[in-house]
Amino acid sequence: MSGLPTRLLPPEEYPRWERFVAESPDGSPYANPRYLEVLAAVTGGTFEVIVAEKGDQLQGGVVLFSERRDGLVTISPRLLLYYSGFVFRPPTSRYPSERTAAQLAACQALAAAAADRPADIVRIKSRPTVTDVRPLQALGWSVDVAYSYQVPLDEPALVLGRIDQNLRRLIKRADAAGLVATVDDDFDAFFRLHHDVHQRKGARLYLPREAFRRYVEDLRAAGLAELHHARLPTGEVAATALVIADGHPVAHLVAAGSDAAHQAVGANPFLRWKIMERLLERGYRGLDLTDAALNEVTRFKSQLGGELVPAFVLERPPSRRARLVSARAGLRGRIGALGRRIRGLAARSGRPAGSVDSGE
Repeated sequence: MSGLPTRLLPPEEYPRWERFVAESPDGSPYANPRYLEVLAAVTGGTFEVIVAEKGDQLQGGVVLFSERRDGLVTISPRLLLYYSGFVFRPPTSRYPSERTAAQLAACQALAAAAADRPADIVRIKSRPTVTDVRPLQALGWSVDVAYSYQVPLDEPALVLGRIDQNLRRLIKRADAAGLVATVDDDFDAFFRLHHDVHQRKGARLYLPREAFRRYVEDLRAAGLAELHHARLPTGEVAATALVIADGHPVAHLVAAGSDAAHQAVGANPFLRWKIMERLLERGYRGLDLTDAALNEVTRFKSQLGGELVPAFVLERPPSRRARLVSARAGLRGRIGALGRRIRGLAARSGRPAGSVDSGE
């Protein structure tokens, strides 16, 4: 076990942590306390930062976001918090053995501290840069994998050249049709199109309307987010996206929407390209497109020139209470499925469900 001490970081030291996150390849806006404060305020959650130190130097930390779900205290990533996990000091030694040993020491200490948190479920999902999770496996944590697409932002010509040729054709079509990209505070247009997409796909919204408004407005006020729109010559918004960026080299596109009536004009790829152009101008080196589940949206992300990147999802063995809740939910699900099957058989036989054969 590592001899590195760990402690909960007090709020007055958050600026120090924010600087540490900005300098680490494992950092992201999701580990930024200012972002977490906004998210906690609109979701009713709380967060804490545990750090491991060597002398007066931070060696690493882990962000833990906590909510109460179904009567359980759950520490986990969630919608609008795609990554929530470890951030380590950039390696300084030229020797691989020393770099590995330093990160293992910090990971061991942080894993033990996270395992001791008084929660029913503890789940950690670091950025794809964190690849050594042996200390958590040694503690009996389960290991799964999630995927996202990340677009490298190097030179405009290279970025555009990696985009699928069909999408490049649509970008040119949108440009010829007079679409323009804007960055502004038109939340109503953003939410309307975001809501419409979720309605079409039967997906649940990230947040209720007014909570989402407060989330976006507070992030914009803190300089952590931008609303991007592709507008028709009439000024109407045809596509929209929310980008989270705090100066860390990788920005994150976390929510989007589009008008189905204007998809053929190429508004979606046009807007994504304009977002990448703007990020390039501001010095960003990557854009995480958030998630890569197997669906049509993911296919679109891959065509934007994104590279598929895996991230470990690590979960501590659940508490006894969490196991009981899971078992009850599973039993209710099986009973419901059996009831549906009985009703289906009864309907096919023409006899009301629950009727009894008298034997006559």
